[in-house]
Amino acid sequence: MFNPLKSLGDLKAMRDQAMAIQKQLAGELIEVVKNNIKIVITGDQKVQSIKRAEQEDPQMVEAVNEAIKKSQEVAAKKLSEMSGGLGGLLGQGGS
Repeated sequence: MFNPLKSLGDLKAMRDQAMAIQKQLAGELIEVVKNNIKIVITGDQKVQSIKRAEQEDPQMVEAVNEAIKKSQEVAAKKLSEMSGGLGGLLGQGGS
């Protein structure tokens, strides 16, 4: 028989896990140096610093995009660690 209180407990556990992962991501620092531009961004995609030696906007955009891509890879890795819990919960919802 379906127990809605158990489902709420499962959702709370998932929410707590997601919040813990988000906190971990905020603590991750990703540094990219490309074309004399250095960008430091957190795993939750908050840019910490941008330093450049030259005034070339196309290079800055390229470096920012690379930093965001790397931070997304970090986030995807953390979320994939959580996916085992999601798969188990989703499997239970169908029965």
